[in-house]
Amino acid sequence: MYPDSIICTYGYIQVLKMNMTVTEGAEVYLAELLSKQNVEGMSVRMFVTQPGTPYAETCLAYCRPEELVEDDEVMELSKIRFYFERNSLPYLEEALVDYSQDRMGGQLTIKAPNAKVPKVSSDSPMNEQINYILYSDINPGLASHGGEVKLVELIEETDGYIAVLKFGGGCQGCSAVDLTLKDGVEKSLMERLPGLLAVRDVTDHTVTDNSYYK
Repeated sequence: MYPDSIICTYGYIQVLKMNMTVTEGAEVYLAELLSKQNVEGMSVRMFVTQPGTPYAETCLAYCRPEELVEDDEVMELSKIRFYFERNSLPYLEEALVDYSQDRMGGQLTIKAPNAKVPKVSSDSPMNEQINYILYSDINPGLASHGGEVKLVELIEETDGYIAVLKFGGGCQGCSAVDLTLKDGVEKSLMERLPGLLAVRDVTDHTVTDNSYYK
């Protein structure tokens, strides 16, 4: 069970129109929580802290009438009212708020697949397209080895871009990093991003303390 004051969960990776689902079970559960506060006009506010980063968290919090922010977006449901922080909207696209019963009573869950990296299109800036692929497709696989890779620089050339990446965690100092870069990360990025000319690794692989393979 989550504490009544604030409900948070780690999310994963908006744009334009809002597309979010609150299941009936979640709406009923949240309505019951709000009713226990004995505050007229109490609603729910949803936002993402550190949006667009690997540390993004998707949160629900009580929202008293005097705590409303002028540019919040509103979603009216049959039993409750949601307010959304405007800056969080792109990262809440395709979010799901659900409540499921279990032997312990039940649990509210929030899934926000776009919280860490906003969804992108072919018209998005190249750095956003690269980060989307890294955080949504590549890093989940590297995480099984305790590793990660991030974009540290994007070099613009006359006919395209060069991505400069840095590996960390179990990938730093890993003896298989050349294979990971060439056959995995570089291949995936260049196949999906026509404007990308090359990928470079600036990681200091002499540091092997946390490497997965030495």
